[in-house]
Amino acid sequence: MSVLQPKWICWEEESKSLWVRDLPKDSINIHNNPFPWFKVGEEFEEFIVQFAGWYQEKYDGTVACGIGIRTDESLNRFRTIAFQDKKVMFNNYHWTTKIKSGEKYLQVYNFSPIYDWRTEDIWGAVSKLNLKFNEIYELMYKNGLSIYEQRLCQPYGDDQKNGLDQFRALEYDTWTKVLNRVNGVNFGNIYCKTTALGNIKSSKPKFMTWQEYTVYLLESIGIYNKDLMLRYYRKIKKFMIWHRNKYNIDEKDIPETADLKLENQKKVISWRRIARAIEKNDFYLKRLSFARTKNDDNELRRLIHKWDNLLNVNTITDDKDLQKIIKEEMP
Repeated sequence: MSVLQPKWICWEEESKSLWVRDLPKDSINIHNNPFPWFKVGEEFEEFIVQFAGWYQEKYDGTVACGIGIRTDESLNRFRTIAFQDKKVMFNNYHWTTKIKSGEKYLQVYNFSPIYDWRTEDIWGAVSKLNLKFNEIYELMYKNGLSIYEQRLCQPYGDDQKNGLDQFRALEYDTWTKVLNRVNGVNFGNIYCKTTALGNIKSSKPKFMTWQEYTVYLLESIGIYNKDLMLRYYRKIKKFMIWHRNKYNIDEKDIPETADLKLENQKKVISWRRIARAIEKNDFYLKRLSFARTKNDDNELRRLIHKWDNLLNVNTITDDKDLQKIIKEEMP
């Protein structure tokens, strides 16, 4: 199940038949890259540090990495520039930061030349200097996004995934290919942005098994709320382990369905029972026989405050405990 490996890798060999487009002919890829340290699936943040260190050793000098961050985009970006006592700088320029690989400093500096620019400055420079820009920004503007809301990147980042509906509208020729490439994209586009904790209004497609549908629901939630997806995954895993230890039912032996009456009485395990719990966004997973705990309540409060832009105080749920805490935290 792909939810067990929650990473999406561009141009993954195993998914070649689903590629949205072919690799560029002059690309550096898995077959020809010169990086002895590279490993498939590593995070971007890890790669750029390793690359900078490799580049510095190769050319034996001080390396400057240009970073296009702007401090008005987030508090973390402001802190990166502002707190000079917590970093090593180049020639005391506060918009530079010496980077580490583990505990070791590299002879590499990030520098942020437009750290104090606002969004208006970006587009002012484009206009006054007649700079080239990606025309998708203009399409975003025509489609209702202000210049402050526009993001152009891979569509599944923390900010970008909130605009999957824009991606569908503006890249409609590519959208059907993306649907096949990434599980849960269309579900996320239609449903997940409206609420993080209410009922998911869906039904199992006929072509899916209940196991496939369970994975589909988890991945769909993960597009907009990875924390919630991982919470469900951990609880479901415990549920499976308990049945394996108690009844010797291995994961591969879990039935698609069982007697519906016994499922409702929480007496048997089945993929349908698991999927129905996710459908209801049963935060405590009471439908899988878990009891509510103080740790659950604390985690719920944390998620509510972290994902408040995806929550609705009028969330549809039949769980009174869940509804009570949502109303307490979002008056």
